[in-house]
Amino acid sequence: MAGRSLRVAMAQVMNDADVDAIAASAAAEGADVIVFPEMFSNGYSRFDPEDRTARQAWIDAAVPIDGAFVKGVREVARRHGLAIVATFLERGSPKPFNSAVLIDSRGDVVLHQRKRHICFFDIPEEACAAGETSSVARLRTAAGEVTIGIMICMDREFPDVAADLVGEGVEIILVPNSCPLVDDPAVGDVRVAGVRALAFQSVLGVAVANYPAPKDDGRSFAVDPLGKVLSMGGPQPDLVITDFDLDRIRALQKEDWFRRVR
Repeated sequence: MAGRSLRVAMAQVMNDADVDAIAASAAAEGADVIVFPEMFSNGYSRFDPEDRTARQAWIDAAVPIDGAFVKGVREVARRHGLAIVATFLERGSPKPFNSAVLIDSRGDVVLHQRKRHICFFDIPEEACAAGETSSVARLRTAAGEVTIGIMICMDREFPDVAADLVGEGVEIILVPNSCPLVDDPAVGDVRVAGVRALAFQSVLGVAVANYPAPKDDGRSFAVDPLGKVLSMGGPQPDLVITDFDLDRIRALQKEDWFRRVR
């Protein structure tokens, strides 16, 4: 008998892509969850740091969690019967947040995560506020409940976020991303190495959804709890699919319990 698995689709697309069509394709592939890249509501757009008007316009374009952008994605999830990680610049005061929500197959928001380790040293995130906590959702899927957490881009590089999620029993971490993963001119593929280490050290699966070239370098990928790369896209727009073996993840978490002690 085949073991229980979770199929994750990483939507390696620009933010002008048809979300409904992508969801339809993912559903046809049997995906349980789709993950979009970071801050998809504005395509992780930037502004001229010397132009105060442009900076304020970027902030003013932030959307509320109960606004049209998230409602539209909720309807797509409901229509196609699969979960979606939607990402957006979330309206906030005095600053907006770099946020993500996990929407279940019924269209309900079951997890709301704000990026904790923002890129405060650069635009556009110097205009954002940081999130403070991380939590998990027990997502209902065809394979039963799966404990899901979210890290937004640079969150994957900081042990406090992993510790918080592991403390809540996370099994799979979904990562909306926007930066070079393999072809960074300064550090090469060190971010892929970091995710592999994260998965091994915390005994969990990780799926990273990135923007395609030329914005970033694509290479959306997924890693198993032993740090093995299960799938990786190329630089072009794509829907990258991976299957996480839930029985294997749970068995390894019991066997290697000591790696999850924080």
